[in-house]
Amino acid sequence: MINFNLKHHVSGNCYSKPHFFILNKGLNTGKPLSEPCPNCFVIQFGSSEDLENMESICKSLWRVKFWHQFLIGSVIPYIRIHDFSKNLSIKSNEMMLDFEQHKKNVLALKLLEQKEKQFHENINLINDMRRVILHRYCNK
Repeated sequence: MINFNLKHHVSGNCYSKPHFFILNKGLNTGKPLSEPCPNCFVIQFGSSEDLENMESICKSLWRVKFWHQFLIGSVIPYIRIHDFSKNLSIKSNEMMLDFEQHKKNVLALKLLEQKEKQFHENINLINDMRRVILHRYCNK
């Protein structure tokens, strides 16, 4: 079980404990952030190991759009802090029951993120080469 303290972020606050931020408005609700924004929660932990585990859990829940079922509001959807906290506790406890499988999943997700980053870099290089070749035709 991961112990955490969740509260609304107030701009200008500095946090001494290990922490990260969670977007709480819009269709990206639940997205973990390293830097604060006006519409976010802050989650603080007792140790950096808890932070890493919870950040991977939050990233997984955000990617599968888990938080969309709890959004309220007609113009700008948002999630209540109580709903977020309660459901995050439930899901994190479920995921941490099989800790070894959780660690394997986190490593696999990190590897996939690295491969995705390499893929995007390769796509950018291909596009740059395409522009260079086409630019040669235009300047003859």
